[in-house]
Amino acid sequence: MSTTTETTAPAEPTAFGGRLLIGATGAGAVALLPAYLSALRAHFTGTVTVFMTHTATRFLPPHTVALFADRVVTGESADTWPRDNHVSLAAEHDLVTVLPATAHTLSAVATGAAPHLLAATVLQATAPVVFFPVMSAEMWDTAAVRRTIAQIRADGHEIVDPVRGSRYDVGLGTFVEGPMPVPPPRFVEEVRTRMQARARQAAAAAA
Repeated sequence: MSTTTETTAPAEPTAFGGRLLIGATGAGAVALLPAYLSALRAHFTGTVTVFMTHTATRFLPPHTVALFADRVVTGESADTWPRDNHVSLAAEHDLVTVLPATAHTLSAVATGAAPHLLAATVLQATAPVVFFPVMSAEMWDTAAVRRTIAQIRADGHEIVDPVRGSRYDVGLGTFVEGPMPVPPPRFVEEVRTRMQARARQAAAAAA
């Protein structure tokens, strides 16, 4: 007599919502942003606003990002200032992420500077802010960057350390071993964890 064993497929991650702001800065890795947005859309039912710094738009056209986001902000037109300013952007979102986060932007945040609208929005935000750094191994390991990271964490923000692996360095034109952004599924889970925690806090406050 034969027996059969039933296997249960792993449960699909549950959908989650919220109001997410993704800040994209000027690193070559910003070209991978559509892959992160696509992975997010598989489970995220909320709204996605992407703020692109001027340098980020040189790597990736905003109209490409708009295929995956509800709203794309560049801050380059004075006509949009009444809506797209640091006060409204900070107030309208439950979570702020910066992906990719360059050393320049991290340094600005650590020192309280606001060289662009994204940095000003981070300084204004009362919602959680999470950074996903990307830079060369040599830069990541410098004392200056380590001080910057420590200061940002001391100020109450979160930094998800990059993972080590083989990546194509656009500056060198070859593959190198070094820090790279977390993969898209990990990014989705980082967002999910914080959005769900934010929702629980809001529910408890309203009870």
